[in-house]
Amino acid sequence: MQNKVLKVHPDDNLIVALEDFKTGDQVQLDGQTYLIQDSVPLKHKFAARDFQVGDDVFMYGVLVGKATIFIPKGSRIHTKNVVHSTHEAELKLKNEVWTAPDTSASVSRTFDGYHRADGRVGTMNQWLVIPLVFCENRNIEIIKASMLEQLGYAAQQDFVVDTNALIDLYKNGASVADLQQANILKTSSDITKSRLFPNVDGIQFLTHDGGCGGIRQDSETLCRLLASYIAHPNVAGATVLSLGCQNAQIKLLTDVLDEIAPDLEKPLYILEQQQSASEREFIAEAVKQTFIGLIAANKIERQPAGLEHLTIGLECGGSDGFSGISANPTLGQVSDLVVGLGGTTILSEFPELNGVEQEIIGRCETEALAVKFNDLMQTYAQRAKAVGSGFDMNPSPGNIKDGLITDAMKSAGAAKKGGTSPIRDVLDYTEIAYRKGLNLLCTPGNDVESTTGLAGSGANIILFTTGLGTPTGNPITPVIKVASNSILAERMSDIIDFDTGSIISGEETIETRGAALLDYIIEVASGEKTPAAVRLGQHDFIPWKRGVSL
Repeated sequence: MQNKVLKVHPDDNLIVALEDFKTGDQVQLDGQTYLIQDSVPLKHKFAARDFQVGDDVFMYGVLVGKATIFIPKGSRIHTKNVVHSTHEAELKLKNEVWTAPDTSASVSRTFDGYHRADGRVGTMNQWLVIPLVFCENRNIEIIKASMLEQLGYAAQQDFVVDTNALIDLYKNGASVADLQQANILKTSSDITKSRLFPNVDGIQFLTHDGGCGGIRQDSETLCRLLASYIAHPNVAGATVLSLGCQNAQIKLLTDVLDEIAPDLEKPLYILEQQQSASEREFIAEAVKQTFIGLIAANKIERQPAGLEHLTIGLECGGSDGFSGISANPTLGQVSDLVVGLGGTTILSEFPELNGVEQEIIGRCETEALAVKFNDLMQTYAQRAKAVGSGFDMNPSPGNIKDGLITDAMKSAGAAKKGGTSPIRDVLDYTEIAYRKGLNLLCTPGNDVESTTGLAGSGANIILFTTGLGTPTGNPITPVIKVASNSILAERMSDIIDFDTGSIISGEETIETRGAALLDYIIEVASGEKTPAAVRLGQHDFIPWKRGVSL
């Protein structure tokens, strides 16, 4: 490692430890010597000067907290001496002229995607089988068991867990110790059968706990989300199961589809169980219609498309003290490259923009966008406080353990995913990104709820940074896992796709890793490489509920 410590921004009064320090260690930075007052673990921060009670604490050039006790220079920053604090934001635009990074190396590049009638291009060709209400979840699972493996779409894992080996040992009188020592992991070179429909990348069976019982607005939001998934460029068609009496009525779904995709040219089969002769007949009909739809979907083949057809979702989860220094800025570089090439990017997770509102507002193209962003943030914050929580409670135990001790500190690093380009649109949950450039999307910080929303808003690739490791994926959009540090990338190589740890070590720059990540995105978008979340069948889907349950 070339560097032992790092000061991220000239205005910061915190210094990041790039290795473990013990009490009494001395470190040098910019001509100054720092005496470590108490052990500072890798990824954590220590005081660059003495802090008095109430002093502002800065990182990434923004206010991230206040000192609650006297903190001597060289002391570790933690939750017992610093609390969350942010500046109040003003509705003031910067009106700066943005200069895109050099895109000359990629301006003529293409990816092989699935061209849809509405002009959008998919990076996958998926079929959806979805319920309008949780009452249909069992039927969804029966259809899944009837079709998935038989058509060659079982999860493409490179291993199997041999439970039969445990059964045989147990029958032969093995002890608990013998069972614990048994090797039941086996490599499988042929987990999946050959696919009957080679141009269909997958059949995705979604389940959820909504559609009835909550407030009407939650059912309406669910229908908007499901409609956006059906209309998504990564989706070839869908089979929809309805019970009949639920809040999420078929008409709610079809009305939204008429609104967002009035000329939908995809096979769509909607079946209602309460109008069927029997449950068996209902399930059999759903299987037949799905099979017929797959025949049509299989006729679509990948064709070249310009990079302006990329819509990249920007997400983080299981963040650590390096996420805002390596992985997130790399996504920011990719976002600026894609925007510079005429494409679209979407930055989500509004609780993780708390503390950087002024920066976000300043980058909005119009005052109307700034007002919409501010209103969404304020409304969200008030709803959180109304149930006894708040944005300041956002950092998870894992975040805190790895050096993200306030929400503002977490947010300042998370916002780096959005790069530097102007904000072209601000979207509420389920709104689709139609404007080229950087879009903001109101979602929770919850990984799966947020990635579910990003796909719903049209992301045909999702970049997901992590410092601690998380297996989150999505049913219709490839999720690429980007590690903030090489230790994680090596230890959890089965779920990590891309490593930015060389930025921390000083071996590479944000620009070089960003260019390499764009190369990988193009390969994934073309179907040439398969991210771990797709390969492992990580198809997480959790719609966001904003209301109470009735």
